[in-house]
Amino acid sequence: GIKNYETGNDFHGIKNYETGNDFQGITIRSKDVIERARKNNWPMSEENGISVLQAPGGYKYFIINEPQVAGKDPVEKVSLSTSNLEKSISYWRDILNLKVYDQKDKTVLLGFADDQAKLEFKDIGVSVDHAKAYGRIAFAVPHAEQPEIQKKIKDSGHKILTDLITLETPGKASVRVIILADPDGHEICFVDEEGFRQLSVPDYPSEKILDRFIEKDPTN
Repeated sequence: GIKNYETGNDFHGIKNYETGNDFQGITIRSKDVIERARKNNWPMSEENGISVLQAPGGYKYFIINEPQVAGKDPVEKVSLSTSNLEKSISYWRDILNLKVYDQKDKTVLLGFADDQAKLEFKDIGVSVDHAKAYGRIAFAVPHAEQPEIQKKIKDSGHKILTDLITLETPGKASVRVIILADPDGHEICFVDEEGFRQLSVPDYPSEKILDRFIEKDPTN
């Protein structure tokens, strides 16, 4: 499932990036968030009956004011923009094998599994502008599936930004990644699940190596 969505904001000491229209927001199910926001006098608005918090960089967090389901990630979905809904569906469903959970005229909800965070695309009717604050979404997949993803992307003529590469960390677990771009230029990092789990153990300094590939580097 979705392991990470990194925006380009606040990396390497850079505090202000021009934001585009690519990132719609993150939806979280939690009563605690609303309570903490009120205690800290954080400004909240409302859209379609859902409370909205806006981060300093302008990114929106949609809060479903309900208790988090025990044992489930509080993140319900990450919402991104698309200039062509059908092209996005074709890429994410037919090539990357995500399942369509819901589809309307201008939106589609996709995911790998019922109990994992979902990925939503909203057709904005214009070109997607990533500006300077664009991010990268990361998925953890079985190690054996990465070459299959690589082959599908190459066979379909879509873009690979970073081909399969193994990040060696002496004395620690190695992790393999491949980074793609969808038809609208959204960057996608597929991390091998086995290596990711080992590097996710607290206090592993080698996790910083993986972060370099998941996070956006403004020098790229």
